[in-house]
Amino acid sequence: MRAQAPCSTANLGPGFDCFGLALDALYDTVSVTEEGHSVTISCNDDIPLEPQNNTAGIVVEAMRKEFGIEPGAHVAIEKGVPAGYGMGSSAASAAAAAVAYDALYGMNLSGNDLVRFAGCGERASAGSIHYDNVAASVLGGFVIVGANPLHVTGLRAPPNLNICVAVPDVVTPKKKTQVSRGVIPGMVPLHDVISNVSAASSLVAGMVTNDIRLIGESLHDSIVEPARKRMIPALDDIRRMAIQAGAAGVTISGAGPSVVAFADGDANMDKVARAMREGFDAHQTECSTFACRPAGGARVLDTY
Repeated sequence: MRAQAPCSTANLGPGFDCFGLALDALYDTVSVTEEGHSVTISCNDDIPLEPQNNTAGIVVEAMRKEFGIEPGAHVAIEKGVPAGYGMGSSAASAAAAAVAYDALYGMNLSGNDLVRFAGCGERASAGSIHYDNVAASVLGGFVIVGANPLHVTGLRAPPNLNICVAVPDVVTPKKKTQVSRGVIPGMVPLHDVISNVSAASSLVAGMVTNDIRLIGESLHDSIVEPARKRMIPALDDIRRMAIQAGAAGVTISGAGPSVVAFADGDANMDKVARAMREGFDAHQTECSTFACRPAGGARVLDTY
């Protein structure tokens, strides 16, 4: 069985580990076939192929164990989402694997359960389970993740929402997500918490009411971005230049180092993309830009 899942951007300013948005820029495709007595992996990219260290492999092993499926599986991964750049690369593979394995055995799992299994795969890159990227890749649109117990709320993203992701040409460390999570403070002032709750609430309101201006204004983050922005020295310049070019707001995409800009349907996205490239260029860094829109979720393509 063969399934495809989109890349995503997560955290979205004040929504650390809570907010995710599927993007139609890039996709991972995962094919799963019943084979042998264990899980094996192949891939067109340079990623770990040991099942216990591979995002898709962890997902298939978790589903196989929970449902007592004895036959093994071969998991073939076609990477379209670059790893380590804050576009939910590991999540796209995990989401596609969960959907493909579900379809292979006709499990008909709920979206929430697919997200739960896909989240297991994030241990491979982040060192812990989190669900914002995988929820967006599985379900599509804009998602709000609640934990303990896991519950995902999916919302249709505004139809007039335009997005540009700028991906810098820099070397990222192995287990980059785990490294970037390590700089986040364990204790924060109450006034910063209040600021983020307010901004997160406004961002959700903007999504529901199709208010792109409100979404952009609500990307302010008082907790995580200040800790991570030293890893992206160009961020303030990119934000200023992109907003001058017509973006409604700018924030770090996931754990970075990519940066994402949101704009309404009337904005000139070529101009926004050029401004983001110039922002990185001012810090002697080249980047690629992806103009995109909200995407649907993971889907089965065909039998393999």
